[in-house]
Amino acid sequence: MNRQEIKEWIQVILVALILVVIIRSFILDNRIVPSVSMVPSIQPGDRLFVERITHRFKGIERGEVIVFEPPEQSQLEDDLIKRVIALPGDEVEIKDGKLYINDNPQDEPYLAEEMSYTFEKTIVPEEKIFVLGDNRNRSFDSHAWGFVDFESVKGKALVTYWPLDRIKLW
Repeated sequence: MNRQEIKEWIQVILVALILVVIIRSFILDNRIVPSVSMVPSIQPGDRLFVERITHRFKGIERGEVIVFEPPEQSQLEDDLIKRVIALPGDEVEIKDGKLYINDNPQDEPYLAEEMSYTFEKTIVPEEKIFVLGDNRNRSFDSHAWGFVDFESVKGKALVTYWPLDRIKLW
């Protein structure tokens, strides 16, 4: 290999590294799910790509799966993965094993089981969201520690890419 070829390889590698840093910092993130809180939708050990852009421009919609920094009152440090249940101004209530949003019972086919707890009727404050895991009875989430700041959202689940037999677009 001559000097010109070595120089070209170094340039290609540097450009590739710069692109990886830009993509990982601003566009796409990789996560490994550590807990059972999102079973059956997401299993422990599943690997996800999380896109970090659209929630800043299009907002967040009810039902989306997001990654966020836990609120202080949770006393957790690691980012969490949960489903968005209610948005600012929504009224949330859990009674008789059922979720109600604005007094309407919600159809949630993704749940592991019926909820064994209650949550008093509460209005989601501005700039906040209410999140729950799909494995409601085994998820440490908004029913236990309250609301999530919109600004703490890091991104939306885009695709489960591993294991291969569980590939899923969100």
